[in-house]
Amino acid sequence: MSDHKIEYGSTGKPHPFHVPEPSIWPLMGALAAGIFTLGMVLFMHDIELSGFQFGLKGVFLGVLAILGVMFYWWRDVLTESFQKGAHSPITQIGFRYGMALFICSEVMFFVAFFWAFFDASLLSGEINQFLRMEYTQGAWPPPHIEIIGPFGLPLLMTMILLLSGCTVTWAHYAITQGKHAEATKALGITVGLGFIFLCFQVYEYAHAHFGFTEGIYPSTFFMATGFHGFHVLVGTIFLFVCWRRSAKGHFTQERHFGFEAAAWYWHFVDVVWLFLFISIYWWGNTIGLDSVAP
Repeated sequence: MSDHKIEYGSTGKPHPFHVPEPSIWPLMGALAAGIFTLGMVLFMHDIELSGFQFGLKGVFLGVLAILGVMFYWWRDVLTESFQKGAHSPITQIGFRYGMALFICSEVMFFVAFFWAFFDASLLSGEINQFLRMEYTQGAWPPPHIEIIGPFGLPLLMTMILLLSGCTVTWAHYAITQGKHAEATKALGITVGLGFIFLCFQVYEYAHAHFGFTEGIYPSTFFMATGFHGFHVLVGTIFLFVCWRRSAKGHFTQERHFGFEAAAWYWHFVDVVWLFLFISIYWWGNTIGLDSVAP
């Protein structure tokens, strides 16, 4: 769509920027995230509210609320773009900066988990040494932990994510060449690979021989890989929306930032998993510190 809506400022002069209309979805998104977070905290600490086990129910309610906000917010954004023509080229530049900054914030989010893992495994400082000796009996991984080998299911999951990165790049190339059917096919394959990855991760968790609360190693392992799995879920939903939009012909050679944002996010998920595989599954399980001096 080449024509864009011309907006006017308070002076009555036209400008190329898009001023969004008042929206309830930021507030609803915050409430949905709050319900999900409250449910997770109550569930993990096994806390009841007036005799009612809210935890797990709150988690499911929060997830449904988040999905509902995502659906309706996306719908409004598409209405702005296609029906109102409000997303000018300058507006799209703002979208690009916003997505780039969001991914930067996500990088720092995962830095915290990597920091926790390496801090525990490399033993820096006397207090940390005491904690490590207490929970790991002087070795990493702790001797009571039956680790998940890196070159079994984790390697297969790595190959699946790397392949999905190739297919999403294939879809991007097809869009830039105007091959909409090919782009739709590539996006469908990418969504399928993301779903398969999630199934394998659920299988891995179900067959793990250690629990979340059994020490510092399980805690850092599940936090890092679990939040990555959550990001894969979000990215898969993001790409599923793009798949449906591609099938409806929403993307053109000139206008397809909605897909580009999803592709950036998916490549970020790929890179984070590579760091997880190398640092936690491989280094942390097989070639890390076998023992530590008291």
